[in-house]
Amino acid sequence: MLCSSWGFFAHYRINRLAVFTLPKAMAGFYKSNIDFITRHAVSADKRRYVDSTEIPRHFFDADHYGKKPFAAMPQKWKDAAAKYSADTLDKYGTLPWTIQYQYYKLVRAFKAHDTTTILTASANLGHYVADAHVPLHLSVNYDGQLTGQTGIHALWESRIPELFGNRYNYFVGKARYIENPLNEAFKICRASFKSVDTVLRFERALDKTFPADKKYSTIVRNKRKISDYSVAYSNAYQKMLKRMVERQLRASILSVGSFWYSAWVDAGQPDLDKLTERQMSPDEKKNLQREEALYKTGKCTYGATP
Repeated sequence: MLCSSWGFFAHYRINRLAVFTLPKAMAGFYKSNIDFITRHAVSADKRRYVDSTEIPRHFFDADHYGKKPFAAMPQKWKDAAAKYSADTLDKYGTLPWTIQYQYYKLVRAFKAHDTTTILTASANLGHYVADAHVPLHLSVNYDGQLTGQTGIHALWESRIPELFGNRYNYFVGKARYIENPLNEAFKICRASFKSVDTVLRFERALDKTFPADKKYSTIVRNKRKISDYSVAYSNAYQKMLKRMVERQLRASILSVGSFWYSAWVDAGQPDLDKLTERQMSPDEKKNLQREEALYKTGKCTYGATP
């Protein structure tokens, strides 16, 4: 699976807005480092192109394991590897266990008061948690390549958010405590897996009724002209999905914040104010306050285009 996850646009937003879900005791530290958290939201994707061991961490092909994969799959890695072999797990994705690993890496970083690792682990954990909310990351047919729908991956998680993301309501409230991070990771994957059939079936139905010459259009990306799904087709698909992409973006933001918050609690709630090495300028504080105020109304200004 080499498809980009969520697209850079969405990953940036998810990590950034998750900062606003945190309690006061964490917010100061995360806000002072919000640009790092945002910028490195996509570092895990970039690593895939230089490190082949990174690739399986972004998906979990649940349907490889049968019609009821979550009933068949043991949650603990040791038990799952004993049942299916570690090679099989690596081949068909390790996403839920990757979330667990990054979670405890963040807990250890909090305990050690290791600012650098707290930030990198937070950014990476945010990425993987967001990936688990993408239905096509839970299927062998991850890009519709088995059903003649190649390209649907980018349509769902990149094209639609980029076109319509500025109209979404992003306010999700405050982070909550997660009792068991591995259980939660599997819970998210299980919920996303339930939407795989809808994602594929609705696009097939739309393709049959939509004018073929209106499905794609030429757009400029990175100063290059390319063919991509048209605005009309993307909008029609989004309406069929009843704003599923928006719901999953919102769920990602709350989950990311909740995983960060829970790791901090499990680490003993260390004083993060002592770790805030970077002080924001008055203008930065003012802009961030404005951004958070807008977020509380459901809006996001980061990455928005006029």
